[in-house]
Amino acid sequence: MPILEMKVPSPGESISEVEIAAWLVSDGDYVEKDQAIAEVDSDKATLELPAEAAGIITLKSEEGDVVEVGGVCCLIDTDAQRPEGTAAPAPAAAPAAAPAPAEAPAPSPAPAPAPAPIATPAPVASNKGSHVEGHASPAARKAMADAGLPAGSIQGTGREGRVLKQDVLAALAQGFDASNVRSGWTGSRETRREKMSMLRRKVAERLVSVKNETAMLTTFNEVDMKPVMDLRKKHKEAFKKEFGVGLGFMGFFTKAVTTALAEFPAINAQIDGKELILHDYADICIAVSSPKGLMVPVVRNAETLSLAEIEAEIKRLAIRARDGELTIDEMQGGTFTITNGGVFGSMLSTPIINPPQSAILGMHNIVERPVAIHGKVEIRPIMYVALSYDHRIVDGKESVGFLYMIKEMIENPERMLFGGKTPTEVLLGL
Repeated sequence: MPILEMKVPSPGESISEVEIAAWLVSDGDYVEKDQAIAEVDSDKATLELPAEAAGIITLKSEEGDVVEVGGVCCLIDTDAQRPEGTAAPAPAAAPAAAPAPAEAPAPSPAPAPAPAPIATPAPVASNKGSHVEGHASPAARKAMADAGLPAGSIQGTGREGRVLKQDVLAALAQGFDASNVRSGWTGSRETRREKMSMLRRKVAERLVSVKNETAMLTTFNEVDMKPVMDLRKKHKEAFKKEFGVGLGFMGFFTKAVTTALAEFPAINAQIDGKELILHDYADICIAVSSPKGLMVPVVRNAETLSLAEIEAEIKRLAIRARDGELTIDEMQGGTFTITNGGVFGSMLSTPIINPPQSAILGMHNIVERPVAIHGKVEIRPIMYVALSYDHRIVDGKESVGFLYMIKEMIENPERMLFGGKTPTEVLLGL
């Protein structure tokens, strides 16, 4: 009988091995072609592994095993006939059919106790077991995030308690009450160990190496956000109607950064041995949060994009990060990084450089503060901004000048149209 050896494909250049993060099927299951059978971690991203053919699967590695690219991870018997009772994989592959299981418990009042563990008792057990969001399928994680359900609030019915999308839909259909979820401490003195993903381990290594191998320094400034907020309030409806995307602060900061990088090219450079690599383009990395942790997709050639194009690209990348669909190519490269801790309430921080780049801009929350304006105290929406930079490449004068230029452009948005100058300065040739 023909046996298909499924080999681990290369997730990207320079990646030689991956880790089996989770099997989405069990040994001996019948799988459909292109059905997601596993999640694999590389040092850059977590990806789903689709079945190359339909048949009975035999697993050749365990969860947590490291498999070389090109190594065999499973076998598929392509001659095997689908078992009679195996019509279930189709609904799992097609989300439209998923509501069917949600209706199943309703017509059978007799087993009423069955839904109860889903609504209330389940989270208690799940906090001590494997029923946490990290052990949910990607589709289930998205469904939980959309519904605002916390980690560990759904009892999984998959392999080893894995939470499936059907479990989330069933819980919602039965009137899941998130307020019933027990949160905080339980009084238990138990401990548990969770293996760090390959991605998290790689991030840890990179961050430690940055602290050890760069002369990192951070400079700060404050930005009066009132001009941009007034501009946004005045034009956001027309902007969204015209371009189909919202007018956010990240677009303004990205535009200001690309303009300032043209004036301070060292901040857009990187060290390669005894040489500097200077870039005549600005590929801006935007740090976004995802279920797998912090991802840093790249907005390519941001210096050539309009404000609307920047906003559209940031939105596209953020959605792909949330859904776990970012590719290696979308996260490779980048000449400068922007991170916004303000969305989580951060007042001030010292962001760590994203190697091999030479600088990173940190945005923070906007708070109304008393400031002196033309000799009078006024209440203005103020944001603290931070620039961490590699002092081996960037001098203090350049770092302070770069950050001040961004401040000036955000406080005078029209400067973004004239290379950092006001229309009057352009008119006078200054």
